[in-house]
Amino acid sequence: MQRPSGVIRFRLIFGTATLLGLFSTFQAFYYVSTFATGPSKQATFPHLLFLNFNYWYSWALLAPAVLWLARRFPLERATWRRSGPVHLAGVFAATLAHVSLVMIGRLGIDGWFGRTSRMSWLEEFQEMFFLNFDWEMMTYWTMVGLSHAVRYHYEAQSRALAASKLETRLIEAQLQTLQRQLQPHFLFNTLNTVSALMHRDVEAADTMLAQLGDLLRLSFETLDVQEVSLGQELAFLQKYVALEHARFRERLHVTFDIGPGTSDCLVPNLLLQPLVENAIRHGIGPRVEGGHMLVRAVRTGATLELEVRDDGVGVPEAALADLSCGVGLSNTRSRLAHLYSDRHRFAVTRPPGGGLSVAIVIPVDDVATEAGATDEMEGVA
Repeated sequence: MQRPSGVIRFRLIFGTATLLGLFSTFQAFYYVSTFATGPSKQATFPHLLFLNFNYWYSWALLAPAVLWLARRFPLERATWRRSGPVHLAGVFAATLAHVSLVMIGRLGIDGWFGRTSRMSWLEEFQEMFFLNFDWEMMTYWTMVGLSHAVRYHYEAQSRALAASKLETRLIEAQLQTLQRQLQPHFLFNTLNTVSALMHRDVEAADTMLAQLGDLLRLSFETLDVQEVSLGQELAFLQKYVALEHARFRERLHVTFDIGPGTSDCLVPNLLLQPLVENAIRHGIGPRVEGGHMLVRAVRTGATLELEVRDDGVGVPEAALADLSCGVGLSNTRSRLAHLYSDRHRFAVTRPPGGGLSVAIVIPVDDVATEAGATDEMEGVA
């Protein structure tokens, strides 16, 4: 996080001094017009304007030095013993310098407007120094405090940026972990099925090898990609389901209910596959008679609703919370939180007919442009 350039800083300093000068001028003119008597009543608006601009522009000239001193000697827990005396000396030095600049400017302004003083220059200097020392001191500490506030602001932004980058790298690592977990685990199961089919159905085994090749190709094409179109995600998922169907055969039935206008919506890469895998392994796989799974996608306005539901063995109500904290679902939850913050919904429930339902609602922020996505996809695997 870069700090503002010197040009911007000087513009800000003198812009602030100008606003304070105008405010002080109008305040002084109102006071003189309303309450002043005698010679003070003769002060004109231009004279007061020059005097107040002279006062605040003098502080503007000294501000860079005060701000440098605040950065060089910060008032923090570990440095206040060293910085405190420096700033106490700085208060007196800044006050002397400011009063000197004001008095020099005031001599020229009074001479320009034909005003003379009954006191000598030294007497006016002493009067201004002692009468205004408290205000000069507060102005100095205000600049020191603002310098610290700006520095803390930039440091907080830098820490937030570093934390965001770290979280992004963590999410990318989780995606890579999902992809690497899919390949060996799924390869072993699929190759075992192919090996068994080779002795009784060579054509089916050949089809499975072709499907496995397509699945691995799609997996490599989206390596390290955080978001893909729903059409791409479903194309990958359908090939995965086809291979699982070859293993489970009539024990596994998967229905895709994909609403219109959803295929181009962006979704996290490998969002649905872990959910389907969990449903097959833990919901339908343990049942002798198998089961049915529904993959549903509906677009409602600016949100996309996704659901993976099965009628498998399910889990007890008390175990739902523990299930949500599992590795697969917790990775999905953290990725959704990283990509969509509080604009998403993730829920694991028990449908009335048994089994388990995982529902996800995410915002439709972008539209994918990849070719090959279809608007509707309905079928039974």
